[in-house]
Amino acid sequence: MVLIVFARNLRKVGYFSCLLMRSSKCARTMSSEKRFKIFVTRNIPQKALDILQPECHVTQWKSDDPVPRSELLKNVPGIDGLYCLLTDTIDGDILTAAGPSLKAVSTMSVGYDHINLAELKRRNIPLGYTPDVLTDATAELTVSLLLATSRRLLEAAEQVRNGGWGSWVPLWMCGSGLSNSTVGIVGLGRIGMAVGQRLKPFGVKRFLYTGRSPKSDSHLLPAEFVSLDDLLLQSDFVIACCSLTPETTDLFKTETFEKMKSSAIFINTSRGGVVNQDDLLEALESGTIKAAGLDVTVPEPLPTDHPLLELENCVVLPHIGSATVETRTEMSVLAANNLLAGLKGHPIPCQVQF
Repeated sequence: MVLIVFARNLRKVGYFSCLLMRSSKCARTMSSEKRFKIFVTRNIPQKALDILQPECHVTQWKSDDPVPRSELLKNVPGIDGLYCLLTDTIDGDILTAAGPSLKAVSTMSVGYDHINLAELKRRNIPLGYTPDVLTDATAELTVSLLLATSRRLLEAAEQVRNGGWGSWVPLWMCGSGLSNSTVGIVGLGRIGMAVGQRLKPFGVKRFLYTGRSPKSDSHLLPAEFVSLDDLLLQSDFVIACCSLTPETTDLFKTETFEKMKSSAIFINTSRGGVVNQDDLLEALESGTIKAAGLDVTVPEPLPTDHPLLELENCVVLPHIGSATVETRTEMSVLAANNLLAGLKGHPIPCQVQF
């Protein structure tokens, strides 16, 4: 009798266990159905994926190379969110292909000129971006590039490698110093201010800046607001820290370089499009300006046979302004949090206003 009751109880336990398993499976299915469908256009730090994967069904272009446009068009239909990079052109065709399900776009960059803001606004799709987190890293790189260019560090290192290092010569490998110099910053935003603050201890005598209007915090450097022409005429170092807009596209061209001192050094860590590279090449070859340092170009990457790379007075880096492990990880995490907030209809931590 005891055995019969025990067996019946076992069957009941088995029945309820089965119900629990079915319920658990059902819950998992429901949970899976509620997950947002997103597309990530590149390999990104795992820390960002760890944020996205619990709440999103993630499809990813698993490569360090940009996603081909054909693959982007193929993967966006029906997605809820798009996680992109500055190398991805997000235009009306991409947004149309994504369809009405698209709720939010997030870019792992501080710049967003690769995204058609008018099309996003028309579709009422919010855009997240990653300002502030890359300010320090980009400012450090800008100062490094300025020093490498002005003190001819790459040229000097090459002389060591090729046997050009001979006896001490008074004016051999001499460059330009920062002490008592005038530095002109075109675009005194977060990065421009951070660059100035890092250059100040080098003994810079005077900081000038130009832009749409005077900055209320320029006294912290301090820096003097002047016209672009005055900045070009007076500066020993001209640093481009401005955003790429229709107004700044090709801002640095023949007329601009001709207004600079022949001893001036030009540095660009903003966007390649603010410079007319053909005009810059001519200015460097003719001695209109002394030297240039570029972290950004058009196109990117710059072809290895580009004439700028043949010049000793031009230092070109592969767009590494934000390239520290800490900064890139923080950028990826912010982009992930921006996207999740947009998908849930919550305030986006860093949202582009348009």
